Amino acid sequence: MDRRDILKALLAAPLVARAAPPPDAAGVQALQRDWKTLLAQGADVTLDTAPLQRSNEEWKKILTPQQYNVLREEGTERPGSSPLNGEKRPGVFACAGCRLVLFTSAMKYDSGTGWPSFFTLIPGVFGTKKDFMLIYPRTEYHCIRCGGHHGHLFDDGPKPTGLRYCNNGVALRFIPKPGTA
Repeated sequence: MDRRDILKALLAAPLVARAAPPPDAAGVQALQRDWKTLLAQGADVTLDTAPLQRSNEEWKKILTPQQYNVLREEGTERPGSSPLNGEKRPGVFACAGCRLVLFTSAMKYDSGTGWPSFFTLIPGVFGTKKDFMLIYPRTEYHCIRCGGHHGHLFDDGPKPTGLRYCNNGVALRFIPKPGTA
């Protein structure tokens, strides 16, 4: 067993222990299809995936310095620093840069990594590219609308997808569904 396999095994242990019972494959398809049931009526979000172009100066006026670092410069927030790690209310998660809806609360799980994690997504909201910043290749994902960096995709998530979208919390906005506890 090489070092990478050992690290994967160590990281996977808390995932199994903390993950809620995942849906089956049909349940994942239903989450992806019926996600709008968790969207608050009149929420300040967009469903438009047409590319959004802004200059760096415009982004700096719209985003906080931490959001700018993550979304525009592909930075990473400190693990455990996002209040969204503990967010459990029904609702949706949108891009902090452009308001495109990306995930729902039903897609989120506690990965034990210190970042908000999701086992699936709303289809068509991300583009991907290979990232070699840590020597070995990782899959980085970006908002399809504004190009904002959100995080990395790993294959150590819960079944049935086996995926973990490891997202920077500062790159997200949470919009709770009214009338739910």
